[in-house]
Amino acid sequence: MKRNLQRSMYLLLMLLILLTACSESTKEESSENNVKEMTEEDKQGGTLIYGRGADSVGLDPINVTDGESIRITHNVFETLLEYDDNLELQPKLATEYSSSEDGLTWTFQLREGVKFHDGTDFNAEAVVFNFERWMDPENPYHQGDFPYYPFLYGGFKGDENHLIEHVKATGDYELEIKLKRKTAPFLSYLAISMFGIASPAAIEQYGEELYEHPVGTGPFQFEEWSRNSTITLAKNPNYWMEGKPYLDKLIYQVIPENAARLNALQTGEIDILDGMNAGDTNIVEETEGLELQKRPSFNIGYMAFNMEKEPFDDPLVRKAISMAINKEEIVDAFYNGLADPATSPLPPSLWGHNAELEKYDYDVEEAKKLLAEAGFENGFETELYTMSNPRPYLPEPMKIAEAIQSDLAEIGITAEIVSMEWATYLEDTKNGKHSMAMYGWTGVMADPDNFLYPNLSKTNAEVPAQNIAFYKSDEFTSLITEARETIDQDKRTELYKEAQQLFQEDAPWVMLAYTTPPLAQSDYVEGYKPHPMSNDLMTDVYLSNQ
Repeated sequence: MKRNLQRSMYLLLMLLILLTACSESTKEESSENNVKEMTEEDKQGGTLIYGRGADSVGLDPINVTDGESIRITHNVFETLLEYDDNLELQPKLATEYSSSEDGLTWTFQLREGVKFHDGTDFNAEAVVFNFERWMDPENPYHQGDFPYYPFLYGGFKGDENHLIEHVKATGDYELEIKLKRKTAPFLSYLAISMFGIASPAAIEQYGEELYEHPVGTGPFQFEEWSRNSTITLAKNPNYWMEGKPYLDKLIYQVIPENAARLNALQTGEIDILDGMNAGDTNIVEETEGLELQKRPSFNIGYMAFNMEKEPFDDPLVRKAISMAINKEEIVDAFYNGLADPATSPLPPSLWGHNAELEKYDYDVEEAKKLLAEAGFENGFETELYTMSNPRPYLPEPMKIAEAIQSDLAEIGITAEIVSMEWATYLEDTKNGKHSMAMYGWTGVMADPDNFLYPNLSKTNAEVPAQNIAFYKSDEFTSLITEARETIDQDKRTELYKEAQQLFQEDAPWVMLAYTTPPLAQSDYVEGYKPHPMSNDLMTDVYLSNQ
């Protein structure tokens, strides 16, 4: 009897396990089917809150270079061409293009039926209006620094090396751009977020205040900006892609502290988290309802010397500091396996990267010898600038700066850390107030020109400078200029490798890391795919929990 009772209990237990398993399986299948069976209508609506570490500097694309501004403007404005997730050029506001046999005259067919957010028409004349604003200092709407234009196009209209002969409309939806010389990455220039096409009517209305009143043709239109808090974008109801975007609203929320931002994701206050401590990736992976994302690596993190200030005008000092900083230990301590020590100003994922560069190994004794040779046997005092907010290439900038500070103390250099909020940091470093500064770069086009020319050319070392090392090597600038004007990619690669070797010898930067930035999201966020260039387009994103 007892044995029969045990047998009955066993069979009942197995039946319960089987029923539970079937129930869970049914739930999973039902959940999967719910996602799969969502119609285009089901995907419509909702508000997504994107948590980030710092505010945008401005929203006029031609006047910004920082990633926090670009991630907004890329959803408001559109360019003639764009880079897809595989870094391949694709049509956007231009649907087709062709060039003359000499490679100087380019003809573009433009997308018809597109409206700016203010209801005015996008056409060839609108593109011409934008180019005239960008390139002509005499244009009444040429207001601001326009930092990207001169180092891509060789200056402005009237300058000896200005690349463009003319930009003109040859039809309502046909555009002609004539160059003065062959330029290999020219088409890539047209895909850079800084060259988003703005409404001519809005430019005329707002003038230099356009940075607070952006009007483009993108999937989202500007609604409101509460400084250092939120930027709200609303769905463009007249977007040329039928049925897109799905979201009604997109809010970019500033939460400076990484830990606070992660807590906001866990409590449902935000839906996507950008910029997190690498060590917190395990928390995300172990938390039900959250998903870890990884942005494909397309960046460099570095510390720049101000070569116009003593003693950083001495290459022996720069090399000594490069040897004194333990890059491998920094990567191990602060990147949680999501970075590699860097050697070159080009990331390994980009063609032209010189993998044969001899790196500056960590060697305290050799660093001391070089400092003594430079006349600083007892070291010196200096400042180390760092930003207060996380960046893709510097997830914990203050802690990394403190590690560098500790390493420098080993060779007698006392470095006071100076930290400030993002917009002020960019302003001060571009004006050369720093002695050494933590910095980095995420590419905005898949060409070596984009990493080397903005950040290291002599052309871009005048205040306000993107080249915050104030590295003014004629030879280096000559090499990357020749590469820009060479069509053959094999030849360009050799020129870039030669330029990287010269960079290594001159040591204007301490190379720190190439990173794979982690992000996190709630599991009901669908269609979000982090872009290598950090300019995530939110057109296809929807919420499955509505």
